[in-house]
Amino acid sequence: MFPSIKFGFSQIVTTQGGRTVYLSGQAPFNAEEKVVGTNRREQMQQCLKNVKTALEAVGGSLKDVVALRIYLVNYNPDTEGNTITEVLKEFFPGDHPPTTTWIGISTLAVKDFLIEIEATAVLE
Repeated sequence: MFPSIKFGFSQIVTTQGGRTVYLSGQAPFNAEEKVVGTNRREQMQQCLKNVKTALEAVGGSLKDVVALRIYLVNYNPDTEGNTITEVLKEFFPGDHPPTTTWIGISTLAVKDFLIEIEATAVLE
């Protein structure tokens, strides 16, 4: 396996005990259900802020995230890979980021969504 930390994710994460939390896909909505951001970076930041808020509501934090599934509308890995990596590193700094799968898709539930992120966390 290649060293993936430089891309902002881990190849494998293990947990022991704890409470598992599954978050539905977090879209770039704010609390007023308005789409935040007009580009992939801004929307991804809002999605991850929503993940953070949801986890805090159940007593967790981003440090508890063990896996992400990132759905990207019309994703172009040649031009957007660095953006995804940079935002992942912004929200998950350090040597133990979650595992991550990037999935290119044609559309999401709302026309203006460019990205949606599902998360799994384990709260010790």
